[in-house]
Amino acid sequence: MISIRQLTKQYGSNPVLRGIDLDVAAGEFVVVLGQSGAGKSTLLRCINRLVEADSGTLTVAGIDAMACRDTSVLRRQAAMIFQHHNVVPRLSVLKNVLTGCLGAVSTLTSILQLFRREHVALAMQCLERVELAHKSGERTDALSGGQMQRVGIARALAQRPQVILADEPVASLDPKTARLVLQYLRDATRELGITVLCNLHQVDYAREFGDRIVGLAHGKLVYDGDASSLTDADLQRIYPDQATEPEGAPANPAKPMVHAAPMRVPA
Repeated sequence: MISIRQLTKQYGSNPVLRGIDLDVAAGEFVVVLGQSGAGKSTLLRCINRLVEADSGTLTVAGIDAMACRDTSVLRRQAAMIFQHHNVVPRLSVLKNVLTGCLGAVSTLTSILQLFRREHVALAMQCLERVELAHKSGERTDALSGGQMQRVGIARALAQRPQVILADEPVASLDPKTARLVLQYLRDATRELGITVLCNLHQVDYAREFGDRIVGLAHGKLVYDGDASSLTDADLQRIYPDQATEPEGAPANPAKPMVHAAPMRVPA
């Protein structure tokens, strides 16, 4: 589903990605670990062309992402969930999710905020997957932070993508809410067969939710293996400059851890 070969990116004289090779299979939930500045966010943004890579090859859902002239085609297949909720506070929960359908409707439809019944039905299904259907008519700014992030997941699902790129989706949430959000993300994408590449800082979440873990350090891939196989020696390669243990790491580093009529939706 995702194939990356020798991907590079630098900002000015600062290399951020140094020849990344990575394959992600259809339906996999892959967690990317690495300290701040390791290149995790840049990697995700190169995949959907929010950032332009300097060199290498990149295929996403059968699309040559580097050569694709219409980035909207690529981004319809690779939905993004951001660290901050990126919702429109004054709009209803349902309308925020319906923005995920904008790639499938005309410009006039999006301007007039008219959506076909099937789009509304799809948005409601996506809200049901994250258990927020009962909040569909409320203003989004009335929700908690965790609920807003679940709206972001529902919006991504409404795109009907083949890939979801999640960039630190639980960084601002408390541990209980963070686990809940990751559970919704993993369950929904597994049921729908969607591939997920998710950046995280928390090692325990990576072990708990990832099928596979990829580790970046100084723009290089330094670990790629099953979540259950991650050891403390691997963590030391992923976090080489960190004086203290990364969040969620084990306490003892000596022991390895194993077409219908359009309808208007109320704001």
